Amino acid sequence: MNILNFMPKVIAIENDFCLRTSAIWQFVGYGLFALKILVPLIIIIFGIVDFAKAIASSDDKAIKSASMSLFRRLIVGVCIFFIPTIVKVVFDLIDNVADLDGITECEECLLDPTSTTCDDYIEEAEDLRDNNN
Repeated sequence: MNILNFMPKVIAIENDFCLRTSAIWQFVGYGLFALKILVPLIIIIFGIVDFAKAIASSDDKAIKSASMSLFRRLIVGVCIFFIPTIVKVVFDLIDNVADLDGITECEECLLDPTSTTCDDYIEEAEDLRDNNN
């Protein structure tokens, strides 16, 4: 067996990693999408509950504690909204440093799981699996 005949297949599999795992990236992307919706709702609900308890107790210390808790939750909420930006920067750095061809599939399905492009990648991955079997 000649090692040179084996190398192109290995390189093709490495370049197809994001394509073959696009369904997983889409699933994680839906999770990030859900977090972007649920986190503000949770912050609002917990903030209302904390302030209602503090106001009902008529304690200045409890009101101050509730406001500090709300402030920390808001910081966490803002950080969660920066996750897609951080992911985009990381993927751009990886793409520039490693010069990978197929990283756009990972990025597209993670950051925009509802796109038709991601659905096309998933269909293409299914076709690749069907052709290999």
